Amino acid sequence: MVSVKYLMIAGLLAAQPSFADDNTFSACMEKSGGVTNSMVDCIGQETKSQDVRLNKAYKEVMASVSSERKKQLQDAQRLWLKYREANCDFYYDPEGGTIARVNANNCFLSTTEARAKELEGFNQEN
Repeated sequence: MVSVKYLMIAGLLAAQPSFADDNTFSACMEKSGGVTNSMVDCIGQETKSQDVRLNKAYKEVMASVSSERKKQLQDAQRLWLKYREANCDFYYDPEGGTIARVNANNCFLSTTEARAKELEGFNQEN
């Protein structure tokens, strides 16, 4: 019989965006065995990697646009940061059990990855 924990891990792995060609995250999640703290640690490590990617893409876009556009991007990025925080905090339902913590952290990771990809798209257009 397949345990609920393993089904939860499989669901999280399937729902993940494709993180750069790195199998480290998937391996970490599989190794976690469905333990909340371990899964949150894996998500946290991958979020750090995606945050580095995001910051690199942001700096590259900032370097490639006019002064007026820099201000627009800076304003948009500040609002996006507030949105990410508010939206992902909503996932941390105090009545949602331990999976709510995983869901909130997963939201933060997937949102960060999506924004990095979006900004990288701007770099490819210019």
